[in-house]
Formats: sequence, C-alpha cells, structure tokens
Amino acid sequence: MLENLPVKTKQFKALTIEGYSRAAVQSYWRIPELKLGFDLGGSPWSFMGTQHYFVSHAHLDHLAALPVLVARRRMMKMEPPTIYVPAEVRENVERLMRAWQRLDRGRQVCELIGVEPGQEIELSREHVVTVFPTKHTVPSVGYVVFDRRKKLKPEYQGLSGEEIRDLRLGGTEVSAEFRVPLVAYCGDTAPQGLDADPAVYEAEVLITEMTFYRPEHRKEKIHKHGHTHLDDIVERADKFQNELIILGHFSTRYHENQVRRAMDKKLPDVLKDRVELWL
Repeated sequence: MLENLPVKTKQFKALTIEGYSRAAVQSYWRIPELKLGFDLGGSPWSFMGTQHYFVSHAHLDHLAALPVLVARRRMMKMEPPTIYVPAEVRENVERLMRAWQRLDRGRQVCELIGVEPGQEIELSREHVVTVFPTKHTVPSVGYVVFDRRKKLKPEYQGLSGEEIRDLRLGGTEVSAEFRVPLVAYCGDTAPQGLDADPAVYEAEVLITEMTFYRPEHRKEKIHKHGHTHLDDIVERADKFQNELIILGHFSTRYHENQVRRAMDKKLPDVLKDRVELWL
C-alpha cells in the first residue's frame, strides 16, 4: 500500500483507530471496522476505501482533502463517498466541489449531507451516529458512534425459550434496543464541547483535542478561539469514564517530548493509564 501521509495506529479491542492530527497542519481519522472516518484535512491513500466521513468543521486542516478523496474514488471506479458536514456550511462546501470540478475537469461526485446537533444517522443495523454541538470559531459539531443491541425486555426475562418463541410468533415485540456508545469524536472545540453530551464521557473511546498545555497560555484566549487546554482535561478528570482517551491536535510550537513531560507531570493518576497522546 502506498504511504503518502503519516498515519498512527492504535488497536483497541475490536477497533483499529488510525490517523494523524496536528493543529494547523492536518487532521484525519478512520476506524475501518466501523467503515467510517472523521475529518478530511488529509487523505492517505490507504483511507480511500472508507465510504462515510463525518466532518467536524470546515477549517482547511480538517477539510482540504475532500476533493482529493472524491476524485481518487472516482478514478478507482468506487462508489461516491458520503460526507457529513455541519448544516451551516453544506452549501459552501458544495460550491467548493463545483469549483474543483471546473478546475480539475473531472466530476466531483459525493453525497453531501448537512447535519445538526440532536440528529441521528443510521449507518447500519448495528450502528447509529448522533450529532452534538461543539464550540469553535466556525460552525462545528461532534459525533458519537453507538453500537445498537437487542435485549429481552424485563417483563419477559423469566420466561422459557418456548414461551418467548410463542410470543414472537404471536406478533409481540419481546426485545428492546439499547445502545452502547463506542466512539466519541469532538474535532476542534473549547471545553464546552466535552460537556455538551453525556455520551462524550461515556464512550469506550474518546478522540478529542488538547491543542495547548503551557501555563502561560491563557485559557480564556484559548477558549475564545475554540480550543482546549490541558487544565481543562485535568479539571474534568473524574468525569471521564472512557476506557481510552486519545488526545491530539497539539500546537506545532510544541515538541513531542515537551508534551509528554507536561502530561506525565500534570495528568492525575486516574487518567494516565487511559490516555494516548497522538504524537
């Protein structure tokens, strides 16, 4: 497989999390087992087979590679991808695609869907994606991927297999759906995005930004520009129920070793074993 962009990989249970994220450079992620990706700041050749992409916002480092993905899939005679973007930017993204079509003289065909907080997207019988609000300098949203499962309703749990079968044959719905939050993705956001939906803290995997960590970087200014500081993570340490917390999107002014030292020093023990720095 051609390697044209950096890709870091993390195996967690049955999921493979792949991608790269650096502030003002590129952010792109995918989870092959769920057949979806988040953001399109870059488009690694190996990501081309992913059909569904959920874009958090329209900054270049999160969206610039959209026409690349679409053109590559068309060149390889693959189905047009489905791209979800904040509803407020959908029209302008469509105009962008039309402009690239004129420049490239190749059709830019994709299913472009605008989404709003509170909306649900049914991916399959097993998975559904919900949208929650985040806070950035442009319209932005986050996403939670839920695993949908069937469970016997409490009132039928004492019955035998034959009794349950007879009820089903008689048209009675004996099972109810319950959902398990698998992955939450925040994109770029001030800490309000973390607090916007309880499922962000409950998902098995949380992928979120932590652009800044230095004490001299004032949180008020950072929040105004729609980003999260290490102190914001520490202040919420007891809220994170996630089994894996991926922190990325670090400022380019930081060296990898600086970030690691700061995290070792300041992260509470309750988080250290669950945090993965995407460096």
